[in-house]
Amino acid sequence: MKSTYTTRIRLLSLFIFLFALLIIGKLYMLQIVNNEMYTNKADRQYSTTGTGVFSRGTIFFQNKDGSLVSAATLKSGFIITINPQILKDPETVYEKINALLPLDRDVFLAKASKKNDPYEEIAKHVDEAVGKQISALSIPGLKVYKDKWRFYPGGNVAAHTIGFLGFKGNEYAGRYGLESQYESVLARTDTAYVNFFAQIFSNIKQTTAGDSIKQEGDVVTTIEPTVQSFFQEVLASTTAKWNADYVGGIIINPTTGEIYAMDTYPTFDPNNTQVEKNIQVFSNRLVEDTYEMGSIIKPLTIAAGIDKGLITAHSTYDDTGSMMVNGKKISNFDGKARGVVDMQQVLSQSLNLGVAHVVRLLGNTQFTDYMYRFGLNEKTGIDLPNEGRNQVKNLEAPRDLEHVTASFGQGIALTPMSTVRALSAIANGGLLIHPHVVKKINYKIGLVDEPAIGVGDRVIKKETADEVSRMMVYSVDHVLSNGAIKLENYSVAAKTGTAQIAKSGGGGYYDDRFLHSFVGFFPAYNPKFLIFFFAYNPKGAKYGSETLTMPFSDTVRFLINYYEVPPDR
Repeated sequence: MKSTYTTRIRLLSLFIFLFALLIIGKLYMLQIVNNEMYTNKADRQYSTTGTGVFSRGTIFFQNKDGSLVSAATLKSGFIITINPQILKDPETVYEKINALLPLDRDVFLAKASKKNDPYEEIAKHVDEAVGKQISALSIPGLKVYKDKWRFYPGGNVAAHTIGFLGFKGNEYAGRYGLESQYESVLARTDTAYVNFFAQIFSNIKQTTAGDSIKQEGDVVTTIEPTVQSFFQEVLASTTAKWNADYVGGIIINPTTGEIYAMDTYPTFDPNNTQVEKNIQVFSNRLVEDTYEMGSIIKPLTIAAGIDKGLITAHSTYDDTGSMMVNGKKISNFDGKARGVVDMQQVLSQSLNLGVAHVVRLLGNTQFTDYMYRFGLNEKTGIDLPNEGRNQVKNLEAPRDLEHVTASFGQGIALTPMSTVRALSAIANGGLLIHPHVVKKINYKIGLVDEPAIGVGDRVIKKETADEVSRMMVYSVDHVLSNGAIKLENYSVAAKTGTAQIAKSGGGGYYDDRFLHSFVGFFPAYNPKFLIFFFAYNPKGAKYGSETLTMPFSDTVRFLINYYEVPPDR
């Protein structure tokens, strides 16, 4: 009898526990997971028949202290409509509305004259205060419906990274940037969610093609808004000063791959994309387009020679100023001979013949192998859409010429992001990183997904990377701008580049159009920042050292002060 009583108590306790667990699960689903859906349903008492109130996840910037700032969010307001079948005295109604919300009189009256039409929108995205005032007019045939729309509080801040919403056919969804890349996470529907516990055990992953689990959440980026805003000012001023077609740049942690800022100028305001007449401004040139980068590729060539044990910083060769390769003349940037010089001067003076000498020591096959180790034959895998593929077929050519020109950044075309990834291996001790702009995803069910970035493959020895870094620091301290940008308490490594721009229809290069580039990192032997600039077709200066040295120097000083970077020397 006692055993039966005990069993009944246990069964009752189990039933109570399971019932409580069910209630808690239901409350969690109602208050947390589906809160947004039910809020929107409540809002629909103010909404038009058959339509819902727009909803979408948030994209955040992240301040240096870890706090979040909205980059793409929702703004609430109203849609103002009229029913021409009911509306009386349109002239008087127009005057009353126009006193609160300026409207085009002719457009309003034209819509009001459609007596067979029961619904005409006369204003969208109306602020809440104004919408409530219009509603208070209580005019028959005048209706105010609740509305939400995508809003970018920072305007053009990181616009190329964030992207925007737009129509493609009848589909209104993310176009460009993170809005497109993470459409499945940011989009919102009223579809009921699967059981909370099933979500947990599924680890938010679809296990079958028919799995209906919806991965809705918010996206937290690595973009630091203050750094991004400063960087955009630098890009804008550099574009204006040198009348460049456009200027772009990236600030990245060369060890973790986190991108703090990236953009090109001119840019756009995602709140007003309809005013842009040139849709090319929406493309992210740093990820999508390829360029012959010029002499910022030379550190990779020098690194290959050092890593293979064929040269050191003190190895010498006889620089004759020019040489013939497969019937083509290859020259230094100024055509002048330097005589016997060492590899340090090859990097500091940016001598084409010096890196051509390194390629001849390596041989074409080994040179190509090292360039591929630096990832030049693959995409970076950055978490942004439409990543371009590097044009490096010349590295597989049988002739010497293609390899020699590639050694100083001509004849191969790279995306800026791929270039930054490769050069980060010099900065971080020889590892290939995974550049990314998303820090984590906060899912609606309460779980957090932080992308498993991990450490990349080793492409050169740490000793090699350290030596090339030291050579680049020497160039900043003693050669670049005659040492004018040297910082006594900070080691800064850098390399400039200038490349001829290939003619769009083929047939060689323009004589008067150049791409200027600049890469640098600091503190040089434990870098937290790698900074990349490029300027397309600047005017009034021939070399990248003239146009991009000061923007780089200004950015270094800003980052030192903003992040309070301690001195390293």
